[in-house]
Amino acid sequence: RSPSPRFFRTRAQLTSHSSPVTTTRSFRAAKQLHLPAPVLTWLLKNPSSRNRAERERGSLQARSALMTAGNGVNKPVAAAPMEVSLEAGNAGDAEWRDDDGRPRRTGTVWTASSHIITAVIGSGVLSLAWAIAQLGWVAGPTAMLLFAFVTYYTATLLAECYRTGDPETGKRNYTYMDAVRSNLGGAKVTFCGVIQYANLVGIAIGYTIASAISMRAVRRAGCFHAEGHGVPCKSSSNPYMILFGAVQILFSQIPDFDQIWWLSIVAAVMSFTYSSIGLSLGIAQTVSNGGFKGSLTGISIGSGVTSTQKIWRSLQAFGDIAFAYSFANILIEIQDTIKAPPPSEAKVMSKAARLSVATTTIFYMLCGCMGYAAFGDAAPDNLLTGFGFYEPFWLLDVANVAIVIHLVGAYQVFCQPIFAFVERRANAAWPNSAFIAKELRVGPFSLSVFRLTWRSAFVCLTTVVAMLLPFFGNVVGLLGAVSFWPLTVYFPVEMYIKQRKVPRGSTKWICLKTLSVACLVVSIAAAAGSIADVIDALKVYRPFSG
Repeated sequence: RSPSPRFFRTRAQLTSHSSPVTTTRSFRAAKQLHLPAPVLTWLLKNPSSRNRAERERGSLQARSALMTAGNGVNKPVAAAPMEVSLEAGNAGDAEWRDDDGRPRRTGTVWTASSHIITAVIGSGVLSLAWAIAQLGWVAGPTAMLLFAFVTYYTATLLAECYRTGDPETGKRNYTYMDAVRSNLGGAKVTFCGVIQYANLVGIAIGYTIASAISMRAVRRAGCFHAEGHGVPCKSSSNPYMILFGAVQILFSQIPDFDQIWWLSIVAAVMSFTYSSIGLSLGIAQTVSNGGFKGSLTGISIGSGVTSTQKIWRSLQAFGDIAFAYSFANILIEIQDTIKAPPPSEAKVMSKAARLSVATTTIFYMLCGCMGYAAFGDAAPDNLLTGFGFYEPFWLLDVANVAIVIHLVGAYQVFCQPIFAFVERRANAAWPNSAFIAKELRVGPFSLSVFRLTWRSAFVCLTTVVAMLLPFFGNVVGLLGAVSFWPLTVYFPVEMYIKQRKVPRGSTKWICLKTLSVACLVVSIAAAAGSIADVIDALKVYRPFSG
């Protein structure tokens, strides 16, 4: 927490006169108070700043007077005390700080929406056609709408927990863990931290895998166009993962969340770009087919799919959809970038969540449904890289490049909370360490030695793990299933009940608890399906084989 401006005040009894005195004589009187020379010099050079500070503070008044009386002999007369304020030099500083002493936040509903869209409309959208193929025309769209509603509703509950107490003046909670600590406390804080940060690390790994798949798809699309669709055009994804990791080492040096707003906006534009291309290609393929493919119940049993596989894949589809809507694990961190009330951060965040979830749901329904309509049971687990489409190859290249650019930004949006958590703990543990506090000047940039070292190590770790586990669809489903219930439903519901003092046994309490239990069942089932699929994939995979 930044220290508040210092106040230096001195009272002295000075001689008085009924008329104002000149500035020179006032400061001559001030000099008699034995104030430090630098202070007097500053006051003489900045009278306007002094006056502005006095006007802003209201309680700081400087009054002085001198009187010459009688036979030319100066006689002191009792007068009101003069209060000289040296706060003026820091008066403007208050204008740039929020109620917690931190630099003033500048986020709006639009910047918050761009962060959410960057996080939500990610690589998960590309697996929705496959998810709907497992569930069919009835259960697939219905599941998407239900997950959208649950995600939005619980996001509004979580937004209410950004401040403890009053929604406009209460204590701020800077992270998801801070909110849990303020409202629930105990072992739940540790449980939340483990789930949240493990999920964020998993997402970073998943996005590294997805980016490599898209970069490799650009090369394969060119190969198919030149050599024909019958040529395997195989290549390793490892070099692309290393390239993505190198780029992330560079962008990871951006100090904090508030400074990556521009990257989020670029990433959001890219997400709309490749989603629109996928939608357009799906519509074109559907028209070419002469109608919609698919069935009411999804993929059929018997055509290479056993009843057990049907069950596991259907459950994994729920995990894919949950992952596609996931952003609760960074909601508090996004809300901490919103400018101070009025209106309250909770109201702004609710509007941002409503706008973002509505936008993403429309895109998800269109992309997922049109992908299923185009390919039916054969829908790939990644719509733009599974090569359901071969032409126009240049349009596929544009879409996959847009995916990579988006994932660069999305990786940062999800990793910034991890970076902030580790660096905050390090600063608290070793406040006087030169390694942690020292800054390096590289041209116009200022780099922290600790930030450079630890963030680079983190990116290298996620890259190596991604090279070990290049199962995009399986990883996506597992991440969504594991994090959906605790982060998106359980903690927001429990914190809202505690903060708003919802009476136990009331209708609202029962509804909230029922929602939590139902989502727990869905989360467990989806995790089981994803784990079964990962085990099957591991049986035939060799590490680092790409």
